[in-house]
Amino acid sequence: MRRRIQGLHDADQSAALEIPDGLFLVRVDRAQYRWHGQKPYYLLRFMVLESRLLAGRPITGRVYCTQKALWKLTWFLRDFGYDADLLGKDEIDDQALVGLQGVLKVSHTIVHGISVLNLDGFAPLSRWKELSPTASDDPPGSEVA
Repeated sequence: MRRRIQGLHDADQSAALEIPDGLFLVRVDRAQYRWHGQKPYYLLRFMVLESRLLAGRPITGRVYCTQKALWKLTWFLRDFGYDADLLGKDEIDDQALVGLQGVLKVSHTIVHGISVLNLDGFAPLSRWKELSPTASDDPPGSEVA
């Protein structure tokens, strides 16, 4: 049996606000170090600069600071143009992260029934033209950042 319930599709506002999987040109809007006994991390808030349809929308994700995850943190810092002198001293200045720009690849996975956003890859701002989904015939997300 089918029932029509007026407005049902409008009730799930979270689906309309969700960022799709793919590549985005972003700027770091906020960076906060969060200490956690087992897995300290940086909580990063990015603002989408491109794609045009999602410009101005935030993307929030974590980059972990554990020994096993330092490669990803270094990848992010290097590709987004973080200060090489500070990086060479093993120092991260939260305020120096704000304003950095680059390419971000995101995807979603389901963990214990909850949709989780993954920061899958990073690339320098200079590679946006070559990686941009609108700059090629490839579908979004087909390039590895």
